[in-house]
Amino acid sequence: MSYYIHSVPGRLRIKIPAIKGHAERAMVIQSLLKDIEAVESIRANTVTGSLVVKYQPGRFARNEILSILKENGCFDASQAFTLDHVVVKTSSKAGRALSKAFCGWAVGRALEGTGLSFLAAFI
Repeated sequence: MSYYIHSVPGRLRIKIPAIKGHAERAMVIQSLLKDIEAVESIRANTVTGSLVVKYQPGRFARNEILSILKENGCFDASQAFTLDHVVVKTSSKAGRALSKAFCGWAVGRALEGTGLSFLAAFI
């Protein structure tokens, strides 16, 4: 059983397989977090098995939420993963491709109408 985590400051999404199709389990997990003052809202989706917690980032941290869930047997950190590294890698590749395209265009425009434009076409 694996858990997916996605977070940005103030918002945490956790895919918890145990709540998929189980409204009563989702309600138990929501009740664990509802009394935390810094938690603004909790939304469980039993169709997808997803829990979204919105909180005040200056007063509370994602790891504190995960710790509470772990202490109550609702989360296993050893089975958790995130795709943040994939997003960073993909955006880096896109940035490099865009940079190459822009530089190529800029060089083409700079050499346009000169004798070097013929040479630049071969480079």
